[in-house]
Amino acid sequence: MANSIISIQIIPKVEAGENAYSYVDAAIAVIDDANVTYHVHPLETTMEGELSELLQVIKKMNDKMIAMGAGNVISQVKILHQPAGIAMDALTEKYQ
Repeated sequence: MANSIISIQIIPKVEAGENAYSYVDAAIAVIDDANVTYHVHPLETTMEGELSELLQVIKKMNDKMIAMGAGNVISQVKILHQPAGIAMDALTEKYQ
């Protein structure tokens, strides 16, 4: 079982008038390539896995934004770390 849940909102600095959606799509592709469980929400994406692995995914997301031409990147991150194990579904099952 995973020991962490991380939600991230990534905000790349793009040129005036440039659409940031392609950057967000690329950031989500980085998550998808990492083969971790994740859910995309309107304002953030939530991942489930091992803390060190998820932090590496965030690093790769930031690196990708810079490689695409973003001047800088703001990553707003929320972390739930529970060494005994945690799952997104366990936190939301009563709402599904």
